[in-house]
Amino acid sequence: MKIGIIGSGNMGRSLGILWAEQGHQVFFGSRDAAKGQAVAEVAGHATKGGTNDEAVAFADVILWTARGILPSNLLSKPEALNGKIIIDCNNGDIPEGFEYPAIIESLAEKLAKDVPSARVVKAFNTMAQEVFELAPEPLRNYNVSVFVAGDDELAKKTVMQLAEEIGFVPVDSGNLRNARLIEGLADFIRFIIIGQHKGGYATISVNVLPAAETQRLGGRQASSLK
Repeated sequence: MKIGIIGSGNMGRSLGILWAEQGHQVFFGSRDAAKGQAVAEVAGHATKGGTNDEAVAFADVILWTARGILPSNLLSKPEALNGKIIIDCNNGDIPEGFEYPAIIESLAEKLAKDVPSARVVKAFNTMAQEVFELAPEPLRNYNVSVFVAGDDELAKKTVMQLAEEIGFVPVDSGNLRNARLIEGLADFIRFIIIGQHKGGYATISVNVLPAAETQRLGGRQASSLK
């Protein structure tokens, strides 16, 4: 699979290297071609580097790590993203005192609105970059969930496969509107990591439990909750 990385920071570099290790063709893009090439030199595994426009032209799947910057403001030809899968892994800034406003429109939805003919998928935003250092082994032992939301089913399946290859457990989280919930979950995880000063890097693992064989507590009674 041809994967283009938009943005040469920690997230893009880490995921790009992990996917290159799995045999994918990876192109690191940057506003500065020399910076993209420098990241590729560090990454190895026959990765390439250059401009963001070159990364988009190269790839079938795009990892969008440019936080707060839409394609229309970054690419010379944003229409080059038409039909391509775009993985949005971004979160918003952390406000003072972790006093987050309600999420009315997710970053992923804003990205999709900017490039309506692209196939935007939300994923990889609910863990710290340091967690990627454990991938794919021993990360598999921790059953870390990656929540994947998007309106295109095939695009979601592709992203879920990419997540599984590097040691995560993908969780189909429905359509792109649900990225609002996923981004809110990421805000909570960052609160646990940074705000509570517990050390380490908190993650979430979704476990589906079987129903109890007996209902010794009386079972669930009817309620107005849906």
